[in-house]
Amino acid sequence: MTSHTVIIYVLLATCISVVAATDYTVGDSDGWTIGTNYLAWASKYNFTRGDALIFNYVKGQHNVYEVTQDSFRSCDATNGTLHIYNSGIDTVNLTRATEYWFLCNIKDHCIGGMKFAINVSEPPTPPPMQPPPPAATSPPPPPPNAAVRGGVNRSYFVILLVSLWCFSFL
Repeated sequence: MTSHTVIIYVLLATCISVVAATDYTVGDSDGWTIGTNYLAWASKYNFTRGDALIFNYVKGQHNVYEVTQDSFRSCDATNGTLHIYNSGIDTVNLTRATEYWFLCNIKDHCIGGMKFAINVSEPPTPPPMQPPPPAATSPPPPPPNAAVRGGVNRSYFVILLVSLWCFSFL
Protein backbone atom coordinates (compact mmCIF):
# COMPACT_ATOMS: atom_id res chain seq x y z
CA MET A 1 0.00 0.00 0.00
CA THR A 2 1.48 3.35 -0.99
CA SER A 3 1.74 6.27 1.41
CA HIS A 4 -0.83 8.15 -0.69
CA THR A 5 -3.36 5.36 -0.24
CA VAL A 6 -2.77 5.39 3.52
CA ILE A 7 -3.37 9.15 3.60
CA ILE A 8 -6.65 8.71 1.73
CA TYR A 9 -7.82 6.00 4.18
CA VAL A 10 -6.94 8.20 7.17
CA LEU A 11 -8.86 11.13 5.68
CA LEU A 12 -11.90 8.94 5.02
CA ALA A 13 -11.85 7.51 8.55
CA THR A 14 -11.65 11.04 9.98
CA CYS A 15 -14.56 12.18 7.84
CA ILE A 16 -16.69 9.24 8.95
CA SER A 17 -16.16 10.08 12.62
CA VAL A 18 -16.90 13.79 12.06
CA VAL A 19 -20.05 13.08 10.05
CA ALA A 20 -21.30 10.49 12.54
CA ALA A 21 -21.51 12.93 15.50
CA THR A 22 -25.01 14.23 16.30
CA ASP A 23 -26.26 17.35 18.08
CA TYR A 24 -29.27 16.71 20.32
CA THR A 25 -31.50 19.56 21.52
CA VAL A 26 -32.44 18.65 25.07
CA GLY A 27 -36.23 18.45 25.33
CA ASP A 28 -36.51 18.69 21.53
CA SER A 29 -38.79 21.64 20.63
CA ASP A 30 -39.72 22.26 24.30
CA GLY A 31 -36.13 22.97 25.26
CA TRP A 32 -34.86 22.92 28.85
CA THR A 33 -37.87 23.99 30.92
CA ILE A 34 -40.28 22.84 33.60
CA GLY A 35 -42.94 20.32 32.58
CA THR A 36 -40.94 18.21 30.14
CA ASN A 37 -40.28 14.55 30.87
CA TYR A 38 -36.51 14.44 30.38
CA LEU A 39 -36.21 10.79 31.37
CA ALA A 40 -38.52 9.90 28.47
CA TRP A 41 -36.67 12.33 26.19
CA ALA A 42 -33.26 10.82 26.97
CA SER A 43 -34.53 7.25 26.53
CA LYS A 44 -35.36 7.96 22.85
CA TYR A 45 -31.74 8.36 21.84
CA ASN A 46 -28.49 6.40 21.74
CA PHE A 47 -25.74 8.85 22.63
CA THR A 48 -22.18 8.24 21.49
CA ARG A 49 -18.84 9.88 22.23
CA GLY A 50 -18.51 12.91 19.97
CA ASP A 51 -22.20 13.87 20.15
CA ALA A 52 -23.32 17.13 21.75
CA LEU A 53 -26.26 18.20 23.90
CA ILE A 54 -27.74 21.63 23.26
CA PHE A 55 -29.67 23.21 26.11
CA ASN A 56 -32.04 26.05 25.11
CA TYR A 57 -33.69 27.96 27.98
CA VAL A 58 -34.42 31.42 29.33
CA LYS A 59 -31.25 32.73 30.95
CA GLY A 60 -31.84 33.47 34.64
CA GLN A 61 -34.90 31.23 34.85
CA HIS A 62 -32.96 27.98 34.45
CA ASN A 63 -29.40 26.69 34.37
CA VAL A 64 -27.62 23.43 33.62
CA TYR A 65 -25.44 21.64 36.14
CA GLU A 66 -23.44 18.58 35.18
CA VAL A 67 -23.19 16.71 38.47
CA THR A 68 -22.13 13.46 40.10
CA GLN A 69 -24.54 10.57 40.47
CA ASP A 70 -25.03 11.31 44.19
CA SER A 71 -25.91 14.96 43.51
CA PHE A 72 -28.26 13.85 40.75
CA ARG A 73 -30.09 11.42 43.02
CA SER A 74 -30.45 13.94 45.86
CA CYS A 75 -31.08 17.01 43.64
CA ASP A 76 -28.39 18.75 45.70
CA ALA A 77 -25.50 20.18 43.67
CA THR A 78 -23.71 21.65 46.70
CA ASN A 79 -20.79 19.21 46.63
CA GLY A 80 -21.07 17.29 43.37
CA THR A 81 -20.96 19.90 40.63
CA LEU A 82 -18.70 19.07 37.68
CA HIS A 83 -19.69 21.93 35.30
CA ILE A 84 -22.10 24.86 35.42
CA TYR A 85 -23.74 26.29 32.30
CA ASN A 86 -25.94 29.38 32.45
CA SER A 87 -25.84 31.21 29.11
CA GLY A 88 -29.33 30.22 27.94
CA ILE A 89 -27.91 28.37 24.93
CA ASP A 90 -25.35 25.87 26.17
CA THR A 91 -23.59 23.14 24.24
CA VAL A 92 -22.19 20.19 26.17
CA ASN A 93 -19.80 18.07 24.14
CA LEU A 94 -19.92 14.41 25.10
CA THR A 95 -16.20 13.72 24.95
CA ARG A 96 -16.14 10.53 27.01
CA ALA A 97 -17.95 7.21 26.83
CA THR A 98 -19.43 7.27 30.35
CA GLU A 99 -22.57 8.18 32.24
CA TYR A 100 -23.51 11.86 32.52
CA TRP A 101 -25.97 13.47 34.97
CA PHE A 102 -27.62 16.87 34.42
CA LEU A 103 -30.03 18.97 36.47
CA CYS A 104 -31.41 22.48 36.84
CA ASN A 105 -30.19 23.95 40.12
CA ILE A 106 -32.92 26.60 40.44
CA LYS A 107 -34.98 25.99 43.60
CA ASP A 108 -37.40 23.03 43.22
CA HIS A 109 -36.72 22.58 39.48
CA CYS A 110 -34.71 19.38 39.89
CA ILE A 111 -37.25 17.91 42.31
CA GLY A 112 -39.93 18.92 39.79
CA GLY A 113 -38.27 16.79 37.09
CA MET A 114 -35.68 19.02 35.43
CA LYS A 115 -32.99 16.37 35.46
CA PHE A 116 -31.84 13.43 33.39
CA ALA A 117 -29.01 10.95 33.07
CA ILE A 118 -27.55 9.53 29.88
CA ASN A 119 -25.15 6.72 29.12
CA VAL A 120 -22.71 7.62 26.34
CA SER A 121 -21.12 4.76 24.42
CA GLU A 122 -18.22 4.57 22.00
CA PRO A 123 -19.19 5.21 18.37
CA PRO A 124 -19.38 2.10 16.20
CA THR A 125 -16.13 1.24 14.51
CA PRO A 126 -16.24 1.56 10.74
CA PRO A 127 -15.62 -1.63 8.79
CA PRO A 128 -11.99 -2.09 7.77
CA MET A 129 -11.15 -0.62 4.41
CA GLN A 130 -10.12 -3.20 1.85
CA PRO A 131 -7.52 -2.31 -0.76
CA PRO A 132 -8.79 -2.57 -4.34
CA PRO A 133 -8.18 -5.94 -6.00
CA PRO A 134 -5.20 -6.10 -8.34
CA ALA A 135 -5.94 -5.50 -12.00
CA ALA A 136 -6.27 -8.63 -14.15
CA THR A 137 -3.88 -7.39 -16.79
CA SER A 138 -1.02 -4.97 -16.43
CA PRO A 139 -0.95 -1.90 -18.66
CA PRO A 140 2.28 -1.16 -20.50
CA PRO A 141 4.81 0.69 -18.33
CA PRO A 142 4.77 4.49 -18.76
CA PRO A 143 7.88 6.52 -19.45
CA PRO A 144 10.02 6.70 -16.27
CA ASN A 145 9.44 10.38 -15.32
CA ALA A 146 5.77 10.50 -16.34
CA ALA A 147 4.85 7.64 -13.97
CA VAL A 148 6.10 9.43 -10.89
CA ARG A 149 4.55 12.79 -11.75
CA GLY A 150 1.20 11.31 -12.85
CA GLY A 151 0.87 9.15 -9.71
CA VAL A 152 1.69 12.01 -7.37
CA ASN A 153 -0.63 14.45 -9.14
CA ARG A 154 -3.52 11.97 -9.07
CA SER A 155 -2.95 11.28 -5.38
CA TYR A 156 -3.02 14.96 -4.49
CA PHE A 157 -6.15 15.43 -6.57
CA VAL A 158 -7.90 12.56 -4.78
CA ILE A 159 -6.81 13.91 -1.38
CA LEU A 160 -8.14 17.34 -2.33
CA LEU A 161 -11.50 15.90 -3.40
CA VAL A 162 -11.84 13.81 -0.24
CA SER A 163 -10.91 16.80 1.94
CA LEU A 164 -13.44 19.06 0.23
CA TRP A 165 -16.11 16.38 0.61
CA CYS A 166 -15.33 15.96 4.33
CA PHE A 167 -15.35 19.66 5.11
CA SER A 168 -18.64 20.15 3.30
CA PHE A 169 -20.27 18.33 6.27
CA LEU A 170 -18.88 20.75 8.88
